[in-house]
Amino acid sequence: MKTLPRQRLEALDEQHRRNLGWIARSDSDILVHSSDNPAGYRIPLHCHRHDQLLCAFAGVVLVETERGCWMIPPGHALLIPAQLQHAVEMLSAVDMKSVYLLPGLGDLAGRMLQVLGVTDLARALIGEAIRLRDAAPGTRKAVLVLELLAQEIATLEARPLGLPFPADRRLAALCRTYMAAPAADERLGDWAGKLAMSRRTFTRFFQKETGLSFVAWRQQASLFACLPKLAEGASVTDIAMLAGYDNVAAFTTMFRRRLGTAPRNYMRAATAR
Repeated sequence: MKTLPRQRLEALDEQHRRNLGWIARSDSDILVHSSDNPAGYRIPLHCHRHDQLLCAFAGVVLVETERGCWMIPPGHALLIPAQLQHAVEMLSAVDMKSVYLLPGLGDLAGRMLQVLGVTDLARALIGEAIRLRDAAPGTRKAVLVLELLAQEIATLEARPLGLPFPADRRLAALCRTYMAAPAADERLGDWAGKLAMSRRTFTRFFQKETGLSFVAWRQQASLFACLPKLAEGASVTDIAMLAGYDNVAAFTTMFRRRLGTAPRNYMRAATAR
């Protein structure tokens, strides 16, 4: 991951602190914010008194919480509940937009910590709300845009992009290593051996720690690892090999099942927005 110059990092951190102060002082039910963040920048653990819809208009974001990790690819968003500590890492250059909603506004409680697909309408409303942010308080158009935006957020479709992380430090280290470099020949027995466990013991342990089977977690982690490279323009063939698939067709089938479209179509649509 790219290391940012100290002066640039300090400027980004100061900008984030000012944003947190603005959110904390505001008495508005809905707030919107826009920021451009370079690859490698990590926003440290923090929380808000608002629910947050964190959107990646361009680039790929990783959000970490005590409840797991969530990848946000272009055209998607994560709904984060108020008061939950979370860190945000830019896996590529990111055009990030956020909508902050007071808890209880709309029927969102059951949708927290879900990755959501951002519709064209939601994208347009967020852009217009940002443009109108400095309008006089109570401006009719601004009020209507924010009201419609809140309604649209409640209807956004969930995407299966959550990746639970284990609490056990040894297992978490193996998971992070795998995400950094997925290997096509990585097997459950390899991981069990590294933790000095039998296959059966490791299988139960992994399920308990993550809530997923090893195979299901590995497939999701492979998808996570390939999305930033796909966003950077790597070929689908290279990415399929990176994700541990023997052929492009099998990878494309998995990708379509997870994200609703083929890899080439997905990134083409995200770039066109």
